Amino acid sequence: MDSFSIKDIYKEIFETYPKIELEEHIKKLIELDYYYPYNTTFFCITNTVYQNFEYISKNFTSCTGLKKEDLLKGGMDFFWSRFHKDDIALWVQSLKSLMNFTMNELDDEKRERMSYTWNYRFKNASGEYVNIIQNTTPIQFDENHKPIIGLAHYTVLNEGIHMDICASAKFLNQKNEYETLFFNNLTNNNLLSSISNRERDIVRLLLLKKTSNEIAEKLHISKHTVDTHRRNILKKFQLNSTSELKNYFKGNVESL
Repeated sequence: MDSFSIKDIYKEIFETYPKIELEEHIKKLIELDYYYPYNTTFFCITNTVYQNFEYISKNFTSCTGLKKEDLLKGGMDFFWSRFHKDDIALWVQSLKSLMNFTMNELDDEKRERMSYTWNYRFKNASGEYVNIIQNTTPIQFDENHKPIIGLAHYTVLNEGIHMDICASAKFLNQKNEYETLFFNNLTNNNLLSSISNRERDIVRLLLLKKTSNEIAEKLHISKHTVDTHRRNILKKFQLNSTSELKNYFKGNVESL
């Protein structure tokens, strides 16, 4: 999927009315950027209408090695061009799922108190892929109450860390505490589409710490059949042991 097709899909997801204003508190945030210390996070003010960045904090360069000027000039096209090719399709799915949830499951009041998180791999100036966790809080909406301006924080993590592509939406409640209203592990969902329903049952039961004998009894099949399925599952996911399988899908029993 090239940057041109990404641009078209992104425009479709965030199709809206181009009425843009920057609030006073955002101007103050930009002023304060001068005083922030250098660290492994940077922030941007994103514009989904024009697919560009209204502002990019100074830490962008220290985190990625790339020039702010290139990102300001190239906009989101430049940013997307540095995504790992294997993450693009899942990233698009995450945006679609989050926007569908936002526009169909939330009322106007809740939309104004939401925060969204997703992740992907990003190529830095050295040509290495690092993990980026992006957290975006909408700060301006169009007349249909669709988010168009966002304050996005990007946390950059070591490339050696394995991370599933996940999307989540959190609501800031009246106690000023975040509640997770939506979570989707897109990597696991995609991987699980490659296995049969019987294999899915076995993975689920393994995650629940069931033995082969217990799984056989539960599914009314022989232990030999269970063990055959287990070997096939490990082969499909290119894993060496059941413990690796459990770690791979840890915390995602609900997706099975």
